[in-house]
Amino acid sequence: MSEQAIDNLIKMLARLPSLGPRSARRIALQMIQNKDTMMRPLSHAINDAADNIKTCHICGNLDTTSPCRICIDAKRDPSILCCVASVADIWAIERAGHYRGQYHVLGGVLSAIDGITPDDLNLTSLSERIETNNIDELIIALSATVDAQTTAHYIADMLEETSVKITGLARGIPTGGELDFLDDTTIATAFKSRKSV
Repeated sequence: MSEQAIDNLIKMLARLPSLGPRSARRIALQMIQNKDTMMRPLSHAINDAADNIKTCHICGNLDTTSPCRICIDAKRDPSILCCVASVADIWAIERAGHYRGQYHVLGGVLSAIDGITPDDLNLTSLSERIETNNIDELIIALSATVDAQTTAHYIADMLEETSVKITGLARGIPTGGELDFLDDTTIATAFKSRKSV
């Protein structure tokens, strides 16, 4: 492997989220030293993913089919729709294993700083799904950031004339969390979201 090939590999790896040049060099070295067991299988997996992964035309999830496996799963409740910012959010919710409804990927959140407006998000298709698919409940599962909460309020206002029940995820103290280590906003939100014991 030429020096240029090594440099190109390190540069490409360093462009991945959470990887800097030092981590990229370590990964590149590990891959180069294990070409047959690591590098070639990884290359094959990347090519396979690039050729076969599609965006679901219904919800925006990533899968090898469109509609995706979640959208066509007859065991899931079609009357509950969970609105998320990205596919990564679907993966996190599915990993928890408790939600059994459908999803809708917005493709981000509103952001004045980044210039992301309602036209940049999948809001029209969200409204159409609610109007045509007998959705009883829309769960807005967005982060607790200012931009995400602005987006949640925008969606609630947008759907004000519909009969859909709009809910949001509970906020507050995480399981196992100690009050002394939490930030003020989390503690304040936990007090506002308190419930009977």
